Amino acid sequence: MVTLDDAIVAKLESHGETFEILLDPKVIDLIKAGKQFDITEYMAVEDVFKNASKGTRPAEDKVKEAFGTDDISAIAKRIMEKGEIQITAEQRKEMLEAKKNQVITYIAANAINPQTKLPHPPLRIELALEEAKFHVDPFKPLDKEIEEAMKLLRPLIPIRFEKSRVAIKMKGEDYGHCYDVLTSYGMVEKEEWESDGSWIGVMEIPAGLVPEMTEKLKHRTKGSASVKLIS
Repeated sequence: MVTLDDAIVAKLESHGETFEILLDPKVIDLIKAGKQFDITEYMAVEDVFKNASKGTRPAEDKVKEAFGTDDISAIAKRIMEKGEIQITAEQRKEMLEAKKNQVITYIAANAINPQTKLPHPPLRIELALEEAKFHVDPFKPLDKEIEEAMKLLRPLIPIRFEKSRVAIKMKGEDYGHCYDVLTSYGMVEKEEWESDGSWIGVMEIPAGLVPEMTEKLKHRTKGSASVKLIS
């Protein structure tokens, strides 16, 4: 557990009061990486303060009024989601950049241009988000950020989330070399072995990842694998 001297403060102002918790600085890296975690595991002290530096605590009725509970886990989670963490300007810049890249990467991998049925290049998504003046919040859940980004993108570029079902065929001797590639993109819905020893499988994957998976399979099989869209 982090010492009090090394802890950082997360605070929320609500109902005319200030509520603070002390956290392990490691939460910054977890947030930047977009990982889910149990906030209580990273609290220096499992308590809520009015002023953490002075060690003063808010009245119990004020805590109940602001949060509707006295459960420290729920309180800490609310402070993290609705409040702010006192971090350096450089840390905030890094977190904003990391979150923006996560949003762009996800959309590029999972969305397509419905007119061409092809994914948008990440740079095009980034430029469109800049045009829309999209600003990420380093502490906002990634799915909420993606939802907001898509709302801003739709008036600017043709885009939607879509999954594609693909049929994959390769030589039997290549299957073992390609198994890890296949499973990294999803589950094989059905498969069969042909009389000539070749393998055929059907998968559903994000439409934006079809070109990437195709390229990897062709590389592994020296160009002999085929990937065809079913729907």
